[in-house]
Amino acid sequence: MITAQMVKELRERTGAGYLDCRKALAETDGDFDKAAERLREWGIAAAGKKAGRAADQGLVEAYIHGEGRLGVLIEVNCETDFVARTPEFRSFVHDLAMQVAARKPLWVAKEDVPGEVVERERQVLLAQARQEGKPESVVGRIVEGRMAKFFSESCLLEQAYIRDQEKDARKIADLIREMIARFGENLRVKRFVRMELGEKNDH
Repeated sequence: MITAQMVKELRERTGAGYLDCRKALAETDGDFDKAAERLREWGIAAAGKKAGRAADQGLVEAYIHGEGRLGVLIEVNCETDFVARTPEFRSFVHDLAMQVAARKPLWVAKEDVPGEVVERERQVLLAQARQEGKPESVVGRIVEGRMAKFFSESCLLEQAYIRDQEKDARKIADLIREMIARFGENLRVKRFVRMELGEKNDH
């Protein structure tokens, strides 16, 4: 028996709507943890449908660290000015700026990495694997695994979220999908620039 009080508690915990909370509780026999996870799955699925919508509002955030020795400018877009002004969205954008400052990505997404850079990296990794004496039958898999590591270090969306301390931290792309589900709007990181005093820009 799903009571109104149970639905109220789940709504307070997740922020989801009444009907969704009731449905999630019904499908999980009143198990709050499972119901909350079900709501999260539905939200992320819905986020995928929103990902193609235009997002031309948002925020440009400046983050300065180390008494002016390191600075980041990042532009994150959403669909409405209403969402852009919320404290939660501003906090989210600030966290992304801190991510850029700490992890030094060079590009937003894998698709932004120039083809010649990808090919050069692939050839270097291929040569390394062969120099290590790896069997030719596994060289391809080894190179792909190391390319994934290259993308996870150099592309913001592929990086592990620095605020997640556990081993299986969310990628920034996963975090953005969760925020799309939470706000009910498409979000995207449009661009960023990271500047560190005395640093050479060689990419």
